[in-house]
Amino acid sequence: QVQLQESGPGLVKPSQTLSLTCTVSGGPIRNIYYYWTWIRQPPGKGLQWIGYIADSDSTYYSPSLRSRASISRDTSKNQFTLQLSSVTPEDTAVYYCVQRVDDGDSLMDYWGKGTLITVSS
Repeated sequence: QVQLQESGPGLVKPSQTLSLTCTVSGGPIRNIYYYWTWIRQPPGKGLQWIGYIADSDSTYYSPSLRSRASISRDTSKNQFTLQLSSVTPEDTAVYYCVQRVDDGDSLMDYWGKGTLITVSS
């Protein structure tokens, strides 16, 4: 069973760049059916999809975050990362890393436990 663990700074100052890492264990990070995804949930609000990186290393982002978000992958460490630039207090949220497995016939999501990121001076 794959396991995902987010790690990050906890507290970030406004205008800084947030960097989060997701460490994948219990399975490979390379597979054509895997989409490594970041999702967040601001306090009192619903889930917001941020984007993903596919096995080809192509990336897709939410239009509202495309100008600030960057997702990359380090296959040697079995990790993928999210960078979000120019953060504001509106970026305060629990951030989740998710493995989406989509083989065309079925769809499964495996979630990390999430990490709270607070943007405050």
